[in-house]
Amino acid sequence: MAAPKKGRRSPGGQGRPGRVLAFILIAMVALTGGMFASGHTTPRLGIDLAGGTSFTLEAKNQPGRPNAINQTNMNTAVGIIERRVNGLGVSEAEVQTQGGRHIIVNIPRGTNAKQAREQVGTTAQLGFRPVLVSTSGAKAPEPTPSASGGSKDKGDKSKPSGSPSPSASASTQGRAVTDALKASGPSATPSASASPDGKSDGKKDDQKAPTPSPSATDMASLQKKLDAVDCSTKEGRSDAAKAAANAAPTDTIVACRKDGGVKEILGPVSVEGTGVSSANAAFDSQTGKGWLVQLKFTSAGSKKFAAVTGQLASKAPPQNQFAIVLDGEVVSDPSVSTSIVGGQAEISGNFTQQSAQDLANVLSYGALPLSFDVVNETTVTAALGGEQLNAGLIAGAIGLALVIVYLVAYYRGLALVALASLLCSAILTYTIMVLLGPAIGFALNLPAVCGAIVAIGITADSFIVYFERIRDEIREGRSLRPAVERGWPRARRTILVSDFVSFLAAAVLFIVTVGKVQGFAFTLGLTTLLDVVVVFLFTKPLMTLLARRKFFASGHPWSGLDPQRLGARPPLRASRRRPSATVDPKEA
Repeated sequence: MAAPKKGRRSPGGQGRPGRVLAFILIAMVALTGGMFASGHTTPRLGIDLAGGTSFTLEAKNQPGRPNAINQTNMNTAVGIIERRVNGLGVSEAEVQTQGGRHIIVNIPRGTNAKQAREQVGTTAQLGFRPVLVSTSGAKAPEPTPSASGGSKDKGDKSKPSGSPSPSASASTQGRAVTDALKASGPSATPSASASPDGKSDGKKDDQKAPTPSPSATDMASLQKKLDAVDCSTKEGRSDAAKAAANAAPTDTIVACRKDGGVKEILGPVSVEGTGVSSANAAFDSQTGKGWLVQLKFTSAGSKKFAAVTGQLASKAPPQNQFAIVLDGEVVSDPSVSTSIVGGQAEISGNFTQQSAQDLANVLSYGALPLSFDVVNETTVTAALGGEQLNAGLIAGAIGLALVIVYLVAYYRGLALVALASLLCSAILTYTIMVLLGPAIGFALNLPAVCGAIVAIGITADSFIVYFERIRDEIREGRSLRPAVERGWPRARRTILVSDFVSFLAAAVLFIVTVGKVQGFAFTLGLTTLLDVVVVFLFTKPLMTLLARRKFFASGHPWSGLDPQRLGARPPLRASRRRPSATVDPKEA
């Protein structure tokens, strides 16, 4: 005799709803705890809600490029500046052209305005220049006249304090400059590691000076400029940066390192910033280098970089260094120990996470087709946005209140399930938005608030679909527990299709739009995903548990599941058994 088949659990059945509820509750607690632990308890607000800073940049032609200001270059600059600002972790920044020569940059409050201004204002082309001479950043003191009325003793030559030995005389500097510019050096395998703050050790290059060398007049002029520059002051660094920024790429320049501790004579640009395809900060825990910057070059940039590093690798410090120059200022000047081929390199040294990210950001987004001056900086108020936000929140509160009244009047006890699900969705949405602020720079603007309000209707829609499927099963004559399980698969399909359409619309809107509309699309997509999470991990298991409670299982009039109120048919099992259990006396 065949064994009876075991009863098959209804599709969508959930054997352990308590565990699923515990999981999502733990996730809510963890997100809330992470929010408080991060020190951020409110979402970052966009510039239209919280105000911020507005910069006006004016384009100017670079030397040798009198017709560089055109619509194509302005649009390219807008894209690069926007990426540079976003590279600081800023979201919802507005970068747009105004007229033919100006770009407006709006940055929300809460961003480091000083750092953003440096990144936005530092927009000259990036270049890699060989270091010819390096010395202390302080201004060289005037030489003291000798006691004999200015005559110099043959064995006692006057030398300014702080000048390095490679620049002690015009002939020595001429030899240093010529060696650095000479295209020589053997090829080697790529194993370079560079220090961001390499300093001169005062040694001379022992190689014989090739001919012809720069004229003594040119070297004397460079030495005079080097001695006159005072990189230890902000004004001195600014003056040196302006002079270097106005120089042509083929010129030899005098520049200050960004920290002001070193001033250098730099050769012509060997590799332009356009030769860098990407740069990122990384932490190397295996070799103990710590934070470093990884570079990738384009095909043309890789060849140029291999050539210049091959030339520098055979030099003695400081001529084995190359300076990364942006807007006439040396951002970093790492040393080279071998030729770097293959199009990849790394810069390591005493980096912190912030300094490594700043350098990577400069290298990634430094090359602009134009140079700009910050001609205006103003603070943007959020008065109008605040009024609009208040009006939007009032409208949202009124809409939510009407939804609650409808749920209570129509679904009665089931309204508690809907409200608990809405509360769960609100907690998840709020905590994630707060955490996304410091994580990816997400800022909440007015369109994003509208997206969150629209999401209330999408979430409530999912509950209504499920509740109506359960009530349909009860109308068919089933009790609550099988109605909950049998109604779930059909409701699940409808909910997934509906949310997929909403998410697809949000994704397309996010991809094809810019600015504030992206905030609406991002919020709509996020809340749509959370709707699926809440319905599957909260609403469904909660209904499974409540179906075991007498108040709901018995069909209490205030439960929202009263069979008489729903017009239920007689129980299905009873209607099937009645013909087989009834016997006609005449037939008997």
